[in-house]
Amino acid sequence: MNYDEKFENVTVLGAAGKMGSGILLLTSMEMFDISVKPENKDKQFTLYALDISQKALSGLVKYVRGQLVKAAEKKLNVLRGVYAHRADLIDNADIINEYVFDVMSLIRPVTTLESAYESHIVFEAASENPDLKVKMFSQINQNSKVEPWFFTNTSSIPIGYLNKEANLGGRVLGVHFYNPPVVQKLVEVIKSDETKPELGELATQFIKNLRKIEVPSYDFAGFIGNGHFMRDALYGMSKLEQLKSEMSFAEAVYCVNKVSQDFMIRPMGIFQLIDYVGIDVCQFIMKVMDGYVNDETIHSPLLDTMMEINVKGGQNFDGSQKDGFIKYEKGRIAAYWDLDKKAYVPADEIAAKCDAYLGELPAGHTPWKAIVRNKAKNEVLSAYFNAMKETDNNGSKLALAYLKKSKDIGLKLVSDKVAYTPEDVNTVLLTGFFHAFGPINDFIN
Repeated sequence: MNYDEKFENVTVLGAAGKMGSGILLLTSMEMFDISVKPENKDKQFTLYALDISQKALSGLVKYVRGQLVKAAEKKLNVLRGVYAHRADLIDNADIINEYVFDVMSLIRPVTTLESAYESHIVFEAASENPDLKVKMFSQINQNSKVEPWFFTNTSSIPIGYLNKEANLGGRVLGVHFYNPPVVQKLVEVIKSDETKPELGELATQFIKNLRKIEVPSYDFAGFIGNGHFMRDALYGMSKLEQLKSEMSFAEAVYCVNKVSQDFMIRPMGIFQLIDYVGIDVCQFIMKVMDGYVNDETIHSPLLDTMMEINVKGGQNFDGSQKDGFIKYEKGRIAAYWDLDKKAYVPADEIAAKCDAYLGELPAGHTPWKAIVRNKAKNEVLSAYFNAMKETDNNGSKLALAYLKKSKDIGLKLVSDKVAYTPEDVNTVLLTGFFHAFGPINDFIN
């Protein structure tokens, strides 16, 4: 069965979720492109959008339709070629509406797992729960009328574990899209020792057709992205604990967040990133990873405490940020959580004191938004970090130590055979986390 035939019947599990909705949208557009090939004109293509909530599926349909309109507007010239045989489609609006109608016609919103029993490909984007994934994979596999290929969006669970527990015979591959899948260019691909080669070949073609970047990872819990992020977050939280001897909890959150964003020129500080992913999600990923490492502990008592008091972070359905270590108003930082007071402290009450403690940014500092577009960014960054080494203030010292730790984490991912190469680590952080520079670099020694 070739590439096109595999896509005749596909299911996305967890289709109404944050990741599943994006994967469903991308898959639907790829299936449309396949279906309009002359050799496929008489074939039936079906994409099951499977989720447990009918209400969520209704929201999914609205989301996909809106995104398809935007996609059609960007590729009108291509669509004119696709619909050249349709004399009735003249105006741009007619072409856009027809494209949306045709793609939506492929999608079948469903709530029962039985719908996946005839699918050749099953994309899974359910919650990061090993037991749930194994249960769904097993049920589909045992009742399937074909031998389905499972592409899981897990960001931490070893593929070999899922293969063994669900008895899939090597028909499972990690295809980890980054959030949001429609925007993010990175896809981590993880093969277990048992994964059949043809799954990787199809995934590579799919990723190429989506114009995304594929980075391979060894099958080790957390893979490259979370392998770096979780350890990076643990280091940030350890700095918070140290600073608490000199300042309040809220002030420590402020300082570490500012160092990891402004001084280190990242798109967001480490506590913003933890909030964005979700404190609960980070806690769960660490729990998964900790069971597979012997030389370190991947666990945060602080995250446990935050969960106990029900401060979870994460995102609302509309994409807005929930409060976590930081309180957000209209997407902007408004306050910082103080664990001792069990309350948020307004940012303007602590900013001046914290900024004075950290000191001025080193000479040559360029904000993240500007540096990522700078063609000479390597030269600018080299000069900036050299200036940082000569700057005797708390912010620079904290940043240099943090950057050195980040580099050490990256190098260990390679030596521990989580990442294949240093370049792969850098690509994941550059494209998946939008960093301005990779952690394994010549700026920091």
